[in-house]
Amino acid sequence: MKIGTDIIQISRIERLLEKFGNTFKEKFLNDEEIKLLKRPESIAGFWSAKEAISKALGCGIGEELSFHDIVITKNHKGAPSFTLTKKAQKRHKIKESSLSISHDGGFAIAIVVIQL
Repeated sequence: MKIGTDIIQISRIERLLEKFGNTFKEKFLNDEEIKLLKRPESIAGFWSAKEAISKALGCGIGEELSFHDIVITKNHKGAPSFTLTKKAQKRHKIKESSLSISHDGGFAIAIVVIQL
């Protein structure tokens, strides 16, 4: 089992959205994720989730795993989960995972548990 966590100030995401708009979102979100996310708090949560996933995998965001290799979705109750692209899954071989995202007090946090 591997665990990853990340926390980010929501104001940091707000500043990036003000400065770069959709270009910023496109840097780390796919089209379906962009459609799903309306508020800066939620966008910060997805940023934090992707960082937490990369930390649990022990590689960070970079050559081995890009933001676009991670796809986050929500079920009908709003619970988040993620998948990796086929290429990334072949490299990282995740068997099971659990993802939790929360935001409060100006921060967004994500925790992921991964079984390899």
